[in-house]
Amino acid sequence: MKSIKLLAFLFISTLVFTGCSDDDDNVPGEVNEEEVITTMTITLTATGQTDVVLRTQDLDGDGPNAPVLTVSGPFAANTTYTGSIVLLNETESPAENITEEIEEEDEEHQFFYTATGVNATFAYAGPNDENGNPVGLNFTLTTGAASTGSLSFTLRHEPMKTATGVSTGDITNAGGETDIETTFSVTVQ
Repeated sequence: MKSIKLLAFLFISTLVFTGCSDDDDNVPGEVNEEEVITTMTITLTATGQTDVVLRTQDLDGDGPNAPVLTVSGPFAANTTYTGSIVLLNETESPAENITEEIEEEDEEHQFFYTATGVNATFAYAGPNDENGNPVGLNFTLTTGAASTGSLSFTLRHEPMKTATGVSTGDITNAGGETDIETTFSVTVQ
């Protein structure tokens, strides 16, 4: 009889100790929510030229309304522009400046630029992340002869910055997830 009581006690004790474990391995880590980006404004400045401002605004996010795209004017031919990008979340009041988050999490973000049909080339301008890899909030755009085409801007979250070509702006091997991507129709004259 003592054996049965002892076995019952051991069985119940095992269940109690197993069920009351303070093992935190099953607790999820800190969740880093993706940024909500409703507005991207790209300002391009060149000496002696009118600034060109490219803007996309999508105040309903994934809602039924398409983003509103604006291009303030044409680019001048054979000119180098200095570009900067500002990202906002305008679902909040006042609007949240997402650019600051990108700067704080610079190792986890990178912009990629593509010119299609238009005579223009891009180059990253600093600051870079702490590993020396580009972030792309600042860049240069150099135009060539008169042309018409498009400029695309893509922000990737957690790209593989050390993959072949990524540091020079080739999105092919970048991986990661797209936070925002927009294509603008532009003219160089």
